[in-house]
Amino acid sequence: MWTEMSDPAILVKLGERIKDYRIRMGLKQSDVAKMSRIGTNTIYKIEKGRPVSILLLISILRTFGLLENIDMLVPETKLTPMQLLKLQEKKIKRVRNT
Repeated sequence: MWTEMSDPAILVKLGERIKDYRIRMGLKQSDVAKMSRIGTNTIYKIEKGRPVSILLLISILRTFGLLENIDMLVPETKLTPMQLLKLQEKKIKRVRNT
């Protein structure tokens, strides 16, 4: 679904989801603005899918208690077994006196 969408379309969809979440929580835009310490106009822009700073999105995710979802958005990279082996080979195994 997401890969077929343009970047502006993704912003609109994300804004819709944030608005839906806010409404389900029973919050007004002004409530979220106060809790997030950002302007009401910024909440409006985000919900309309307008581009804003990623810091503002993080602030809203924090307000909604959704920061843990960042792991799903950008998962940590895991080392492959071969990469682990190469790292272990480079580790110092002993200290020599010279």
